[in-house]
Amino acid sequence: MEQANVDTGALFTLQLPSKMESLTALENLIEELADKYKIADDTFANMMTCLNEVFINAIVHGNKLQEDKKVIINAEVDNRRIVWTLTDEGPGFDYNHLPDPTAPENLESLTGRGVFIIKQLADQCIFNATGNEVELHFKI
Repeated sequence: MEQANVDTGALFTLQLPSKMESLTALENLIEELADKYKIADDTFANMMTCLNEVFINAIVHGNKLQEDKKVIINAEVDNRRIVWTLTDEGPGFDYNHLPDPTAPENLESLTGRGVFIIKQLADQCIFNATGNEVELHFKI
């Protein structure tokens, strides 16, 4: 019996300490994968924006800038999409009950737009039940 040629994709992983300087390693991985897989400029920009936002939220809100706590980043790439998973060691948050950043009373707030932006820019955004892991899908 002949077996079909199936591309199982590739997996890339980072474990980064919860400090702002770690963002450079994530940005370098995004750029490396964009070059390697010839990702379109608009998708690259969306990935960079979303992953910066999620990573900063993970180290600031999730891990409370405790450098001994890690953010684990996985990028799984196949011929149609790239799936990023970011996990922090924090307690999570209730992503279902966030204030609407487009509501009139929130328009001038300096914070509270991250999850809204991520959901607009990623093709799919999935939080785990705890809220300390997010999976972002981008078509490539």
